[in-house]
Amino acid sequence: MFYEPDKNDHGLPYNPVKACVVPRPIGWITTIDSEGRINAAPFSFFNAVSYNPPFVLFSSGGHPDDEEAKDTVVNIAETGEFVYNMATWDQREQMSHTALITDRNVDEMAESGLEAIASSLVAPPRIKGSPVHFECVHHQTVELPGHNKVSAHHVVFGRVVGVHIADEVIGDDGILDVARIRPIARLGYKDYAWVDSTNMFTMDKRTPEELIGPARQAAE
Repeated sequence: MFYEPDKNDHGLPYNPVKACVVPRPIGWITTIDSEGRINAAPFSFFNAVSYNPPFVLFSSGGHPDDEEAKDTVVNIAETGEFVYNMATWDQREQMSHTALITDRNVDEMAESGLEAIASSLVAPPRIKGSPVHFECVHHQTVELPGHNKVSAHHVVFGRVVGVHIADEVIGDDGILDVARIRPIARLGYKDYAWVDSTNMFTMDKRTPEELIGPARQAAE
């Protein structure tokens, strides 16, 4: 099939675009507003984009109830800080619950039964139980146009200034044990995935010489 997104002429029950770029890490972002109120929200448009120094980004659609951006974007614009918390299988229900709350006056962490723990370098708290946290300072926000207020997006870039990793998820070899963490990712529609030892594999990078050699032998 072929369709043009601006025409939305795919003829399917639901827009398939988000199911075509998967799996996507979940950016579980905590912020505070200028009055110190805590906000927690998950974003499925999230990723790391560099490592030295590390930067991350997340993209937030518009607020469904008014013309303002979502609380997370507004809070970062006001305070210049946020925290990425890794979402895992163990906290999947709480993560999902924080996505459902749209009242700006509700503390999503308290409402979802989550405990806030202090960060080291930034004011927004971390989510207890998450095995990885990135403390971030705001670098830049890029606005992307949409066909309506909900589909217009703010892409927020943050520089990572502090990294927390739970000691128990670092193996004896000094390697982060992702299978032990069981991080979850967003697929299309209402679907999610998780990473464990049953669906992980390793591939070594091959040099050009290693790739060309077998090809030459086959040709001969």
